[in-house]
Amino acid sequence: MLRTEAIRAAYGQALVEEGKKNDKLIVLDADVSNSTYSVKFAQAYPDRFLNMGIAEANMVCYAAGIAAVGYIPIVNTFSFLLCERALDQIRSSVAYNHLHVKFAANYGGLSDSYDGASHHSITDLAIIRAIPGMTLINISDGVCMRKALGAICDYPGPVYFRLCRAETPNVHEEDFIFEIGKAHMLRDGSDCAIIATGAVLYRALEAADRLLAMDIHARVLEIHTIKPLDKESIVSAARETGALLTVEEGTILGGLGSAVAEVTVKECCVPVDFCGIDDCYAQSGPYDALLDRYGLSVDTIIRKTMELVKNKKAMR
Repeated sequence: MLRTEAIRAAYGQALVEEGKKNDKLIVLDADVSNSTYSVKFAQAYPDRFLNMGIAEANMVCYAAGIAAVGYIPIVNTFSFLLCERALDQIRSSVAYNHLHVKFAANYGGLSDSYDGASHHSITDLAIIRAIPGMTLINISDGVCMRKALGAICDYPGPVYFRLCRAETPNVHEEDFIFEIGKAHMLRDGSDCAIIATGAVLYRALEAADRLLAMDIHARVLEIHTIKPLDKESIVSAARETGALLTVEEGTILGGLGSAVAEVTVKECCVPVDFCGIDDCYAQSGPYDALLDRYGLSVDTIIRKTMELVKNKKAMR
């Protein structure tokens, strides 16, 4: 039985530890620090924490300013507010100038489940991926978060990393090595590759385990860094398995699925399908029920994998 943990709680712990190592680290929040868990940093280092109020655009501009004079700001709020309300400031003030600002985008995907369509963050991966100079990371579990934060703070230029609100299973072992821009294979297989990102990774793994019982050997490849994308691992998966299925907690337009399709159509054209939210808004409700309803159930991943394997054989 996998231990469950809230990624945002792991983030709060990691933030305090990172603050011990680097006195240039400044944390900013938009009046939601109890939700983002940046409050842990505020309690440990009150002189390096700034509550900017409900003013996300101003917060990003302030972060750009302090980054320009040598500090490392981490901007905290809900992901839909960052990528939509403060998008102009992210693009024009931070990314255009390639400033060392880090964006902790909390409550990603459908994880703010009961607040409904206005708070669901289903377009952020597509939006941020399209901005030149941005690094885009999607955190899959608490272990991944603790391993990633140091690398994120050290990485040159702006980094947007998405966190889930809900408790999720820890699929990584504590010796997991996180490297920005490198995919991570959790299962090997030759029949199809399931390429997953973020907190739904555990569902891809469960699907692969159930498929194995049906004698279908699915590779599971974690893409925690959507940009820059590990194209080599994707091309290898395409050539070695002959079919790819992407799994992402967001719209299938412009995010991981689009990135993978762009690579394969140029390098190794194989059947590709997508699990994700199909161009619609989601309702309110329990988190797991929403994932099931909007294209991310384990059964859906299994069905689409089986269809890809069948289609791959038919094309030979």
